[in-house]
Amino acid sequence: MATAKKLTDNHLTCVICTEVFTDPATLQCNHTFCKSCLLKYTKTQPKAIQAKSIPCPSCRQLTRVTNPDSPVEKWVSQLKPSHVIQGLMDDLGESSDTCSVCKVDGETTPGTMWCTICDDVFCDGCLKLHKKMPLSRDHEVIDLRIHSNYKPKAHRFMCRIHKDEKIKLFCKDCRMAICTVCCSIKHRKCDDVETIDTMTPLVKESLITETRNQEKKIKTYTDNISSTNSKIEKLSTNAREMKDQVQKVRMAAVDVLLRKEKKLLDRIDQLTETHVHKLKAHRKSQEIELKMHQQRYEFTDKAVTSNCVADMYDIYETVAVASRDEDTSEDKRPIPSTIVFTHDTDKLMRSVDEVQLGEVKVVQGVSDRTPSPVLLQTIDILTFYDSLLDVAVLVVDGIKVTVVIDRFNSRLNACYTSNKTLIKKYLQLPTGPRRVAQVGGAQAAVTLPDTQQIAFINFNPEPSLLSTVKTKRKYYGLACLNSSQLVAGGDDSRASVDVLDMKGNVLKSINTGVIKNPSYIHVTRNNNLIFSDEEVKSLASVTSDGEVVFTYTPTGDKALVYARGVTTTITGDILFVDTGTNRVIQLTESGQFVRDVLTQLYGLERPRGICLDDDGLLYVTDDGHVKVFTFAKD
Repeated sequence: MATAKKLTDNHLTCVICTEVFTDPATLQCNHTFCKSCLLKYTKTQPKAIQAKSIPCPSCRQLTRVTNPDSPVEKWVSQLKPSHVIQGLMDDLGESSDTCSVCKVDGETTPGTMWCTICDDVFCDGCLKLHKKMPLSRDHEVIDLRIHSNYKPKAHRFMCRIHKDEKIKLFCKDCRMAICTVCCSIKHRKCDDVETIDTMTPLVKESLITETRNQEKKIKTYTDNISSTNSKIEKLSTNAREMKDQVQKVRMAAVDVLLRKEKKLLDRIDQLTETHVHKLKAHRKSQEIELKMHQQRYEFTDKAVTSNCVADMYDIYETVAVASRDEDTSEDKRPIPSTIVFTHDTDKLMRSVDEVQLGEVKVVQGVSDRTPSPVLLQTIDILTFYDSLLDVAVLVVDGIKVTVVIDRFNSRLNACYTSNKTLIKKYLQLPTGPRRVAQVGGAQAAVTLPDTQQIAFINFNPEPSLLSTVKTKRKYYGLACLNSSQLVAGGDDSRASVDVLDMKGNVLKSINTGVIKNPSYIHVTRNNNLIFSDEEVKSLASVTSDGEVVFTYTPTGDKALVYARGVTTTITGDILFVDTGTNRVIQLTESGQFVRDVLTQLYGLERPRGICLDDDGLLYVTDDGHVKVFTFAKD
């Protein structure tokens, strides 16, 4: 157990089986594995076997075999561990002072002598046999009892192929330590062979550099693992908090149902009590009437049975009077009706199904509000200064296409990556375009105000003109309201935008509040509209019916100069450009300031258009470039 722990603590374990190396083998890439593990893995890689090579499970580098016609088992069995691995195994493993010959027979006879050529330890008895063998009688042996501090194999550097030959040379062409026999047979055509003594300082220096590089990588991965653990803990804590919030929302919804239930129960009690009271009063009056009729019955019956004429006439007169009184005083009040509970279970269930307690989604990048922007890419567009007015990102058959409006050159640029190469295509338009809005998976609409047109473009992923429609006004700002309607803003000092169909017909107009000429328009996830205009130092949001949601007009250091491009995150946060101060500003969905996402410190110079793609990357047109930012935790 102690030996295994020493080996494990010193990383002498196979990454495949995660156990201490058993019969280790080192590949040309210097990765070491158990031979049995390596054999199993190689057999699962038919392409490598076909290439007559052993694949590395870690880095996938192929190791050419010396005897390609032999079975795979032979390929792996011929591999030897590196000298470093073998030395560590010898130093940290079980004692090597056991006779190697006796060990084969299962005995543990202490070894007394070590043969430097055979690299084996012998007891006195086995050494005699060793000296009798013609091939080994002249081998140099060392008495381990005299040289007690001498470790077998510690100073051995023998050829793996010619075991009787010491390693004296290094072939730079093959990057192999070799003996003189190997050099004369297999390395005759190699141009650069040095002595081991010459190469050792260089190899040592290289290995020292490698250890430093590995130390840096170890620190990087250690820090990453620590950071990941912290994120895992944060996510777990966040999950518990979100669960509490969900339960609170559920309790709030249940409270509403309980209040409605109590209201109905109280109503039932109230109506029942009122009607029971009326019924009891009715019953009391009936009981009084019953007694009165019982008395009259007794008097009448007695008069009849007594056969007294005087009594009969007396009763007869009272009966006649009583009958007239009953006709005029009979209780006409209606008896209280039944109370019923009516309900529509299907409608109730539909309403319950439509209830949304909330939404759970993964938030990353700028939506998280805390990560900092990092410049990922700069796409250069050859154009005139300050000509790139708008940008959008479409995904066409899995290819991400960056669409850029170039007013000066009257064209639309489409940039995408194919086979790791950035490709730039452009579509020439009749006049200078101003804004672009995605209207479908692979289609976009573009405003052409100089000719009072809206152009529809298809991407495959190269852009091509589908059609143009004529409009009654010069439209600059443009956004897609839904699959069949656009929202467009003009330049005629009307505080409104028009809702258009795809043929350019005006369906209705929507009030824009303080924004007179909305040059940039964005539709939020709630179908609210956000407007900006460089002439008004504000950002405004209204509903699709024109009701004001908020107006953002900061003062002081935060005051706006030229508000332009607008977009929103998946959580509803608003990002917009202020060209005058070279900032990208983040607001909440209700228009509250969050932070300055980008400033001049990130190299912004006259930004205008802005958009976010599905991966959370932020695109900003900046002078003659499109700058793409990702977001990372500090």
